[in-house]
Amino acid sequence: MSEEIKRDPRADETHDGPTTTPETPGVAAHETAAPAEHGPDHRAPETTEEAFAASESDAPEALDAHQAPAQDPDPYTEADATRVEAAIAPETPVAPAAPPPVTSTSAPRPIWSDQGDAPFDDRKEKIPAAARVATRDDDDEGGSAASETLEIVKTIVVALAIAFVLRVLLFQPFTIPSASMEPNLYEGDYIVVSKWAYGYSKFSSGLPVNLPLGDDRVFGRAPNRGDIVVFKLPRDDKTDYIKRVIGLPGDRIQMIANKLYINGTAVQDVTVGASEVADVFGPRPVTQVRETLPNGRTFMTQDFGPGGDLDDTGVYEVPVGHYFMMGDNRDNSIDSRVQESAGVGLVPDENLVGKAEIIMFSWEPGASLWNPVSWFQNIRLSRFFKILD
Repeated sequence: MSEEIKRDPRADETHDGPTTTPETPGVAAHETAAPAEHGPDHRAPETTEEAFAASESDAPEALDAHQAPAQDPDPYTEADATRVEAAIAPETPVAPAAPPPVTSTSAPRPIWSDQGDAPFDDRKEKIPAAARVATRDDDDEGGSAASETLEIVKTIVVALAIAFVLRVLLFQPFTIPSASMEPNLYEGDYIVVSKWAYGYSKFSSGLPVNLPLGDDRVFGRAPNRGDIVVFKLPRDDKTDYIKRVIGLPGDRIQMIANKLYINGTAVQDVTVGASEVADVFGPRPVTQVRETLPNGRTFMTQDFGPGGDLDDTGVYEVPVGHYFMMGDNRDNSIDSRVQESAGVGLVPDENLVGKAEIIMFSWEPGASLWNPVSWFQNIRLSRFFKILD
């Protein structure tokens, strides 16, 4: 059978003029619609091609807009209809071939962003342009300065709060200003006092303002005989003194011929050695004596020999709520053996600040805070972190 679709000779007789149809190789020839000269009511009958195209919902535009319908088409065979369908079917657009993937032969870029995942430029490229918004860096000049200032203020407030809690409730540092506690504490020793040892009183804050506790102690505990105690001087309630507890409430204390008596019994003492010490009075011979209190507490004392102003005293009776204090440098200490008007007198319980626990650092006299060279010239390494007896 011929590859061209047969034309109905009657289709040409219906129109006023002949119609020429150019032939395209490989495609069936289409008839060209005749000029519309028959009036509005004239309508050419549908061709077989149009009827077949109308039945196909997926190819409504298959027929050429200029094709002239035939008036009385002859029936086609099934093979002819197949050829018509193939001729009038729209060509399926062919998608352009995808370009081959670009393979980079260069080494991968290093990871250097703060997030540790990809460089900043790569991160921005991965974000769609429509999704990007204008942002401000956290370290903006104004915001950064305000943030840093706020952090500094917070740090200072926290540090002050911690220091306040430590100073009021736990520890307080003191510097020994004199030789009244030699040979156990020397001038220039830097000690730490535990505040909880005897509970808390109005003088426990260590600040210019006293705590509102009245004359009572919170969690109060009595000191032991032989403790080294920091207390407020009773005659002014402001000056800090440091001495050793010798007499407890109810005790009777007396010095006779340079010997200590507690409740009428002499305290045991043993001479350990003798040396020479230079003080405000010049070089003098000194004796070191080990004393043992009635409760078994043992410590060293220092004595310049008999004949001192405080080597012989009357009897001191310690009332309830008070303590009798003495310095370890027995002939060079103003303590409870001197009446309160000129010395220490008896110390009320509420005036106790805390117990001296340890020597943290120590410098000989002459070391200056503003002269760092003097720190190394006058340092006492052997006294660092020394536990007190």
